[in-house]
Amino acid sequence: MPINSPHVDSAGDTVPADSRLDRTSVPDYAGLLRLDGDVAFVAGAGQGMGRQMAHALAQNGARVVCADNDPERAVAVAEEVDGTPLVADLLQRDEVARAVRSCVEDLGRIDHVVDIIGMAKWGQILDTTPEDYVWTFDMVLGHAWALAQLAGQAMADQAPNPRSGLRGTFTYVASVSAATGAPNHAVYGAAKAGLISLVKSMAVELGPRGIRTNAIAPGATWTPRLSAMLGPEGRAQNDENSPLGRMAIPADMAGPLLFLVSGLAGYINGQTITVDSGIGVKYPYPSGRFKSEWPYKTFTGPKDSGS
Repeated sequence: MPINSPHVDSAGDTVPADSRLDRTSVPDYAGLLRLDGDVAFVAGAGQGMGRQMAHALAQNGARVVCADNDPERAVAVAEEVDGTPLVADLLQRDEVARAVRSCVEDLGRIDHVVDIIGMAKWGQILDTTPEDYVWTFDMVLGHAWALAQLAGQAMADQAPNPRSGLRGTFTYVASVSAATGAPNHAVYGAAKAGLISLVKSMAVELGPRGIRTNAIAPGATWTPRLSAMLGPEGRAQNDENSPLGRMAIPADMAGPLLFLVSGLAGYINGQTITVDSGIGVKYPYPSGRFKSEWPYKTFTGPKDSGS
């Protein structure tokens, strides 16, 4: 359509025929980040990424339910963000049902679910036991599936949020281990790949009900658990491996998670955003002409290549 033809813009306003400038309405982009009054359920809020996400949600106006299996941590984080502590073992389906029911009964609805829970058992494939396999899938995928069903039904049954027009959002924490080989934690990588597939299926099935579903895939992140495992030497190695020169911290994940929850991501559905400093897009093969380590500035090949 020629720009000087009369037409209706995205807000339903008629643009005059003689207008040669774009007069379509402009949203309040800063306001789209706000979550004032929304109820956000954070699974695994007690430390690391979960704690940071609880703060990010609360700072933007959400009423945060801080769910954790550790009572002390659940209460501590809830006090920090003026939220509601909820102690539950979300690896158990009946506990997920109780948590969702409590959230809806006490706060009236559930607008957002952010699921941080996950852990790897390290070991080679040939040494992994059937018990390790079942434990890992429960730890990574079982609670995600239960929340999808139980919190998803609660969202589908409630009225749309008057501000966003949606009934809810799900945002999961996957892993870069789902997109590559996962040596020494193969079952974890397989389970996280399953989580990414679940996110896509939820987007297609729940989208028509007004529910968006997305995920982030963090790289190695200096959480309390991983810091205890890696130590200073491991952190230094990860700093060196990062194109941005440092290992991720939990706060680096709260920003992308908050974006996906918010109205700024209102048309994003079924996606997984990689948050890894660019490590996953590095050229994977060694080259004799260039140094392979950060900061990739020193050229070590011949000065005259003959071309």
